[in-house]
Amino acid sequence: MNMRLSCLATALALSSVLTAHAAELKPGDQINAANLAQQLGNTFEGTAIADLLTERMQTLIREEGLNITLKASQPVTLGKDYMAATQANAGKAKYNPDTRQVEGWVAGIPFPEVKADDPHAADKLIWNHHYAQPGKNVMDYPKFAYLFVDGKSGLERKQEWRFLRYQMKGRLGVDNPVEGDGSIFTKTLLYATYPSDIRGLGLFTIRYDSPKLEDSWAYVKSVRRTRRLSGGTWMDPIGGTDQLNDDIEIFNAHPSWYPEYKLLGKRKLLVVANSTTTPWDAKAKGNAEFPIVDLDNAPHWNPKDGWEPRDVWVIEAITPPEHPYGRKVMYMDTQFPRFYQAEAYDRKGQFWKWMNYHLKTIKLADGDTAITSAAGFTLDYQRRHGTVFILGEGTTMNTPGITADNVNLRELEKIAR
Repeated sequence: MNMRLSCLATALALSSVLTAHAAELKPGDQINAANLAQQLGNTFEGTAIADLLTERMQTLIREEGLNITLKASQPVTLGKDYMAATQANAGKAKYNPDTRQVEGWVAGIPFPEVKADDPHAADKLIWNHHYAQPGKNVMDYPKFAYLFVDGKSGLERKQEWRFLRYQMKGRLGVDNPVEGDGSIFTKTLLYATYPSDIRGLGLFTIRYDSPKLEDSWAYVKSVRRTRRLSGGTWMDPIGGTDQLNDDIEIFNAHPSWYPEYKLLGKRKLLVVANSTTTPWDAKAKGNAEFPIVDLDNAPHWNPKDGWEPRDVWVIEAITPPEHPYGRKVMYMDTQFPRFYQAEAYDRKGQFWKWMNYHLKTIKLADGDTAITSAAGFTLDYQRRHGTVFILGEGTTMNTPGITADNVNLRELEKIAR
């Protein structure tokens, strides 16, 4: 007993010494391989650095050159129509554990007050993400880049793409939140525009508001024809990238296509919630064209931006047997359903990929606001290769003039000609 008391006293004394020597870091301070061990015992905005970093992030800082620059946290303001729809439809959506479907959803966040002790908390959070990402009706990336990065040699090539998603249900700021007969949830175009040898490569996808697998078509340049694809396209790689279709914005699948979700907890995490770094400087040359990526230093794919503490849910997604991944651990903001980071593991349980998205709030033409991604990093640590999504100029939500008729197979064929 005396030995136990002695050990306890020693532990308490050591804790007091560490606390006494802990420093409060300030915005602009950095966490890197050289100072990680020291910084873990310090705090930022009152929370220990050790508690603001996942084990994976600590490993990436220690072994892979990840450099974290601290940024003062700032509030995230969600769109007025988005919040109005959430409040107007509160309580209408019900999760059915037998079917694993949501019934009664109209628009806005279906489950705005998820509790950690709810046995279906993880499923509800995934449905929030599926139905109510904080955009508005049209998700329009008229120009974005995919950077292909080798861990040793650096930037291999750049591609330019277009992404356009039109929401048919849950529409905001309009009299009728549903277009059509209600069977279709979204229509999406994703296609390459540069260089010329891949121009037109892409997909047109119809996602239904049901467990039914989506319909997808691809333009095949060799025969100058479109071809309908199998229902498993949602888990296939995008072109030659390191990103699967369901890795878009970290999670891009119908919730019921994954057999199980687990809520692993709630925590604070350093993330990029309000990106301030210019993602793409078209006037610059060489590596300076993309200031948000550290292309000059190996492994050439590390992000450069300001990281701030945010409260996040930690959700594990168990994949179906035919999926390339074994599981995904994802980190979602507790205020709104968007993911910042994810870790993908292979079928043997080995770490495979780290995904990291930088978010920012944009103003819309109608005066409202929406949240979009400034950059997204899908880094394959087994293959030592990365694909970095970089947002170009002109991104909007609720783009004036775009209708459901603008998102179709004809557009995919037209761009390829």
